[in-house]
Parts: sequence; structure tokens; C-alpha cells
Amino acid sequence: MAPRHLKSPSTTTNGTSSTATDVPTIVKSVIDDIRANGDSAVRQYSEKFDRWSPSSFKLSAADIEAAIAQVPEQTIKDIKEAQANVREFALAQKDSLKDFEVELRPGVRLGQKNVPINRVGAYIPGGRYPLLASAHMTILTAKAAGVKHVVGCTPPIAGKIPNATIAAMHLAGADEIFLLGGVQAIAAMAVGTETIPKVDFIAGPGNAFVAEAKRQLFGEIGIDLFAGPTEILIVADGHADPFTIATDLLSQAEHGPDSPAVLITTSEKGGRQTIQYVDRLLEKLETAAIAGVSWKAFGEVIVVEDLDEAYALADKYAFEHVQILTQKPREALKKMSNYGALFLGERTCVSYGDKVIGTNHVLPTRKAARYTGGLWVGKFLRTVTYQEVTSDEASGKLGQLCGRAARAELFEGHARSGDLRAHKYLNDQYEWVDHGKETEIEP
Repeated sequence: MAPRHLKSPSTTTNGTSSTATDVPTIVKSVIDDIRANGDSAVRQYSEKFDRWSPSSFKLSAADIEAAIAQVPEQTIKDIKEAQANVREFALAQKDSLKDFEVELRPGVRLGQKNVPINRVGAYIPGGRYPLLASAHMTILTAKAAGVKHVVGCTPPIAGKIPNATIAAMHLAGADEIFLLGGVQAIAAMAVGTETIPKVDFIAGPGNAFVAEAKRQLFGEIGIDLFAGPTEILIVADGHADPFTIATDLLSQAEHGPDSPAVLITTSEKGGRQTIQYVDRLLEKLETAAIAGVSWKAFGEVIVVEDLDEAYALADKYAFEHVQILTQKPREALKKMSNYGALFLGERTCVSYGDKVIGTNHVLPTRKAARYTGGLWVGKFLRTVTYQEVTSDEASGKLGQLCGRAARAELFEGHARSGDLRAHKYLNDQYEWVDHGKETEIEP
């Protein structure tokens, strides 16, 4: 039986159209202006887009203390608990990456080291929602990797300091915090200005303008990944609770009006009940104005013959978040390969991953899960290698091999580097060809 749609998306553009704002052109003009004019351009765009122009975009220690003092004690405790989970998992990831040295052949030593990036910029969004958790995922993870200096940027919200976000950024370990958002924040960190330091790498989610800024600046700096709208896909069998499915689908649909929410189920009855529950939940959900648009435009409910077909179809979607609501959820670990993060069983929900459980919520979207994972401690590390040859015989033999291998590729200069070692350490005599004339290597 071919998959059947009980609900199809009303659009397949994923939030883009030919009449959409020319985001790339706008972003390029902002980047070029900031590159040329530094702080004055940053201030101009902050005034234009955020109506924010303080004497200094950088928060002082007193500013940070004042912001934290405004945050409820329970919120501070919750931030610390969530950050403890993220830190513990990030450090476990780091421990899985080992420096090593191996003697490949007698006298030939090869090694690997994991070296932290020197300066990282972390962008913490704040447009529609104050995303405290993004501070945990970017700043704290960078610090767990050993990054020495982390610059955090977050925008004001309605012309005010987002106190809880500032608290999260400070507690995560940010070395500098700037109240600055949008393309102007990304560009300022990437190119550097009179007051905002240039970084080597930028991490963190954001809207279409922020994502485009990261795309255009990639290469000049490193970035975590190209992020699009949040996605959720649920694989369910006939035992799954339709109310739970509906609740979890809407938990991600509320991220934005272009966030796909998809159910693949072996139960037609369960699929129809899920649609009914979504409609009922939207009647009272505080974020229904966003989630409802997303569900109507991009929501899908698909019925398949069995779970093998469900897993295969889910792999084709290659979504950011994949939730498994089946009797044997761990089967998905063997049956699936294309996902940003997997959430196994009814006791586990995507919202845990977004906010508190400890894994990173910056994940691949738009089928990027086919070729990359999400943000993790390793993104803030550079795996570098080193080589040392300590034996005359080993160097000479490598020189002989290098000479032959390089000439097979017509790289005469490479070959001569090898020849020289073969001559020095094995006393080889080679005839070098130079402009058609043959001359013997002189000792």
C-alpha cells in the first residue's frame, strides 16, 4: 500500500516565494556597510531595526548584575539546572575525542590533537521569543570545548533588556555580552568593529536574515550550520496516544509560521484522531496564531502499511527532530539514519531537547541531516595532525616512495623533496631532469 495523506500541506514552499523580500541583497548591503563604517553603521541598523541605540552596546558587569537581579529566583535555579545537563553532556562528548600519537612504522610518528577555536561569537535570538536555552547550547558548549573567549549577542525585546536571557548568557560563561541583534550583530562579530571584537566562528539560530548573514560570511569565519525553520516528524504505531501526538506536533509548530509538523503512522484511526485533537488544542493554545498557520500550511498526516515503511519514509524527510512513539522505540536507532536528533518513547519529547535535557538544540534542517549532525562540542574544536620522522632509514624510504608517487602525478618539485631525503639518509644517487639536461645530485 502506498503512503496515504490524511492531511496534506497547503504549500510546499517552506516559507519562501518569488514575491518574498530579497533577503540576500538586504543582508549584503548591511554587511558591506558595517565592513566599511564599523560602529557607526552598527548603530544605524540597530536604531532602524530594533529602535535601540544605547551609549554602549556592550553590557558592563554592573549592567549584567542588574539584569540578573530582575530575574525570579526559580528561573535562575532552572537555568542553572538546565545548564548543568548541557555541560555534563558536552564534557562527555569532549571526552570521547581523544588526542593520540601512533608509531605507524618504526621511526614514523603521527599524531592528532583537538584544539579549541580561539574566539567564538554566539547569537542568542530574541525576536518572537526570548530563547534562553540558546545560550546554553552555544556559549556553554563552546566553553566546555575550551574556547578562551566567547562573545555573546542578543537583541533587545521591545526596546528593553531581556533580563533572563542576559542571566543565561552570563551563567553560561560569556566573556562579553552585547545587546545587539540581527544582521548587524552577525556582521559586527564576523568583521570586527572599533568596539566589537572579530571572532573566528559564529554559532546560534536566528531568523532568515541572520541565517543569510551567516551564509554570506561563511569562509571568512566558520559557522555551526545553515539553519532553516524548526521541523518535527513523529513516527507512531497504533498504540500511540493521539492527544500526545497532537500536543507534541504543536509544540514545534509554534516556533514559527513556516515550521513543518509531520505525523507518519500505521494507524488511520490514530491519524484522524490526531487531526481532531490538533484542531481542538488550537482553539485555546496561546500561540495558536503562529502554530495554526504553520499546521495549516505545512502540517502532514500520512498513513503507511507498517513501521519499516514508516522509518524508510521518515529517512526521506530527514527532519531536524524525529520522535518515535511506538511500542519498541529503540528499533529506530537501527532502522533510521537521517535525523538531527531522535527522541525515543512517550516519556521523551522534543521540547526536552529544546530546553533542558542536555543535548544540543541547534540542529540541521531542510534535509541537511542527510550529511551533517547538529551543533556539538566538536564544532568548537579543530582536529589537527602532526608528523615526525625520527629514523634515517624511515625518512629515506619515505623519500623514495614520495619521489615515485609525486612523479606519477607530474609533481617534480614534490619528488625532489623526497629525493633529497633518500639521498641524505640512504645515500641514493638520483638523476634530476632539469630543462632537458641530466645532472647528478651533488652530495
